[in-house]
Amino acid sequence: MVTIADPPRVLDAHASRVWLRRFARTTAGVVVLVAIIVSTTCVVGGLACGAALNARITEQRAVLENTEPFAYAAQNLYAALSAADAAAATAFLSGGTQTPLTRARYQQALAAAASALADATAGSPDMATRQALAGISAKLATYTGLVEAARANNVQGFPIGSAYLREASTLMQTSLLPAAAKVFTDDLARVDEAQREVGKPPVVGLLLLGLAVIAIVVGSVILFRRTNRQFNVGLVVAAVVVIAAIGWVVVATRFAAADIEHSRVDGTGKIGQLAEARILAQQARTDETLQLITRGDITASEKAYFGYIDDLTARLGTGSPAATAAVDSWVAGHRRQVAAYAEDYPAAVAQALSTERGGSAAQFAVVESSLREDIEATRETLREGVADAGGYLAWTPTGTLVLAVIAAAAVVVGLWPRLKEFL
Repeated sequence: MVTIADPPRVLDAHASRVWLRRFARTTAGVVVLVAIIVSTTCVVGGLACGAALNARITEQRAVLENTEPFAYAAQNLYAALSAADAAAATAFLSGGTQTPLTRARYQQALAAAASALADATAGSPDMATRQALAGISAKLATYTGLVEAARANNVQGFPIGSAYLREASTLMQTSLLPAAAKVFTDDLARVDEAQREVGKPPVVGLLLLGLAVIAIVVGSVILFRRTNRQFNVGLVVAAVVVIAAIGWVVVATRFAAADIEHSRVDGTGKIGQLAEARILAQQARTDETLQLITRGDITASEKAYFGYIDDLTARLGTGSPAATAAVDSWVAGHRRQVAAYAEDYPAAVAQALSTERGGSAAQFAVVESSLREDIEATRETLREGVADAGGYLAWTPTGTLVLAVIAAAAVVVGLWPRLKEFL
């Protein structure tokens, strides 16, 4: 009878498993297991926490360098398109001999729209946005063609010029502005979402670091029962270091979250309202001038004008005293314009175009400049909050990882003398 023995490798593997099981039951084996588990937990927690914090810093930089500037360009595009429409109506109303100032304002608004369109296209985050901006570019060319046709007919005294201008304004109000508004609101939502991500604490990383503390406590209890030594200096140091890392991350993220919340409430939230207010003001100005160009029943245009004004006032609330006061003065000038319309049309036109104190054009300019300044100040608040949050988070990924490695090293150094006692 022939007995076939197991191959040597199988015997070696089996013997190794048996030896490991026996070793794990010994005090030396327990010390090794505690060292491996605790140090590994510390390092994994530090890596997870550092990676999460690094992702937040990357997101914070993206907000400052890409997302917010693109939203700003979209806001400028939105405002410049509406400003061009208002300027075109004002230039048309000034008659066949447009003043250099009214013509320059229209051309400047168009140039600003083209510049903002280029900036927005360069920073567009997805294909849908690029397609929307391409559509705006194509329709803007159509709009400028209609305005130029209106201007050419107006110069020659042909009444059809007003029809071209109304068609151009309708294209702006029903197509160009809604498309630009969608691009702006979508990207402002991206800014808000990115800010929320920056302000979130690294929950998984903190839980893993907390698990490392628990592992240290459990390991200390096991070693006490095995070795009858109450404390191990290495484990105590590791616990202190991990707790310090947790405290650092919690404090840093709390301060960062506070800055992000300030940036969202006083920055992102308000800039959307102010941008809408600026567009409403420009739309009201367009209606104010178009009602004089059409020279018909102004009941519908008055309703539209005061609808814009009511929405504008609601957007401003109590947050922009200078703009609110300018709106009140503008409405007073508009009422004088309407009062003159029925009896003295040239006087109504003069009131609408006057850049003197009390003139509708002058008061609208104050409203526009006040809102523009408020938007710039609000944007600065937004960016400062995000930048300050980044300052709190700056060294947390590296610091957390370094502290985790120190804790793991302290565990190994602290347990090595205990292990040598049994070797």
